[in-house]
Amino acid sequence: MTRGTAKQLSTFLRATSEAPKSLLLLDYDGTLAGFRVDRFQARPWAGVTQQLRKIQEQRRTKIVIITGRPPEEIPPMLELDPAPEVWGLHGAKRLFPDGHSEMETQPPGVKQALQMLRELLKNNPIGGLFEDKPNAAVMHWRGHSPREAREIAHRTRMLFEPLAKLEGLRLLKFESGLELRAGRDKGGAVREIMREAGEDVPAAYLGDDYTDEAAFEAVNEAKAPHLSVLVRRTKRETAADVWIRPPQELRNFLNRWIDAQR
Repeated sequence: MTRGTAKQLSTFLRATSEAPKSLLLLDYDGTLAGFRVDRFQARPWAGVTQQLRKIQEQRRTKIVIITGRPPEEIPPMLELDPAPEVWGLHGAKRLFPDGHSEMETQPPGVKQALQMLRELLKNNPIGGLFEDKPNAAVMHWRGHSPREAREIAHRTRMLFEPLAKLEGLRLLKFESGLELRAGRDKGGAVREIMREAGEDVPAAYLGDDYTDEAAFEAVNEAKAPHLSVLVRRTKRETAADVWIRPPQELRNFLNRWIDAQR
């Protein structure tokens, strides 16, 4: 852990130990699981699922997953019972533990622009891996050589940037990819989750990617005790309070959460 982490973490966990309820908000890929070119092979780090089960059994923490994936992909990967609440598509679609979901609506012009882009990229993915989401078009270049990745990134920006000028659409940069999307981001999801929980509920958010920065900023605004955690093997500029390296320091964090809830 980085300097200053131990004190900040201890102060926050002390607050969770004294609170009847806390929020543990978690990104999935890169945070709970290592990256894979085939995202369906990205299983949680060893031991993490068991730790999350213990936290569930203590019944003092609400676990929420906030991910860029469609939310339906997460419960089978985590294998938690009951399934956690999942805010997928960076917060645009909410999947409740009982299986029902809510999806943000898109303006007609946005839907039309995305549909035109989808049809284009399905026929010609410009060398990358195209992912079609209900509220977005996504291009990945993970696994390509640096030269190929630069070329795919350039072609993608040429396509995406003019459309991002339309009201209701924006670009979302992430590691090895670019997304043109509509709807709330992870910061919007975090604010809504905290609003529903109540302003006195301690909250922590753990994430790794540039897309998690909006969530770090949102949790840092909370009036209640809060902690934003960058989970990443190498440090970078971030709004997060602390930085930990996966998977061991992530497991250490979850163990300390379990101990605090006792």
